[in-house]
Amino acid sequence: MSFAPNPLSLTVSDPAFESWLRDSGHLYTLDTLPASSSSSSSSSSSAPSASPSPSSSNKPIPTSTSTSQSRLSFFLSSLRTLATLISNNPLAKLQVADLAGPTPSWTRDFIGGPGEYSWPVESPQARLRVQENVRRYAKNYMFLSLLFFTCCLYRIPISLLGLVACLGIWEGVRFCIKSWEMEEKYPVLRQVMVNVALIITASVLYICYFQFALVYAIGLSYAAMLIHASLRKLTPLSKSNGSSQPKKVVKKSVRFSSSSK
Repeated sequence: MSFAPNPLSLTVSDPAFESWLRDSGHLYTLDTLPASSSSSSSSSSSAPSASPSPSSSNKPIPTSTSTSQSRLSFFLSSLRTLATLISNNPLAKLQVADLAGPTPSWTRDFIGGPGEYSWPVESPQARLRVQENVRRYAKNYMFLSLLFFTCCLYRIPISLLGLVACLGIWEGVRFCIKSWEMEEKYPVLRQVMVNVALIITASVLYICYFQFALVYAIGLSYAAMLIHASLRKLTPLSKSNGSSQPKKVVKKSVRFSSSSK
């Protein structure tokens, strides 16, 4: 039921309402809005068909056609969601303050239970989940990237040997510059030594296939981040203090803002 606009109605823009939900710790309520809106639209569309005319009451219902159409619509919506996840920038809303906070718990917050995962119904829901989960679990994703990089180096031992050799080269350059006092006495020779070390480092890393290990680690980390961030529901930040009263207040505000529009 929609109400006509009046001077006493309150209209809040979506970015302002989303920022208020994020600041108040109730952003997870937006995760249920696409499903509720789709269900309300489906119920409203099915309401006229609930009272068919007497002439059409005797016609058989094509169940196979409706089932195939629902499967096709679900397939198309899944393709749109995948396209949104691929084209979307998951680091769009990431800030430095997100990396400065404490690391969320791996078992309770990051992994959670099986009931805290679901396929995003619509593209805006998938975009919201990815951007907010990347902000919330930024440190967890960084540790996963380091783990994937370590596993890739383990799978390609020659890359690990090349990395160790490059570290040894730069340690030798640092020792020579410090022991011979090149920064004060021979600055030109120091610059030449650093440039030669850079060329040798690039050559060693290329010969040892270090670029393949780096590309594999980046690809695996990006895929794991997208899968987890898109399937993970936006749960309350503090589960211990999550009472049912704030949820009711936020739901009322959501209904009021949507009805005023």
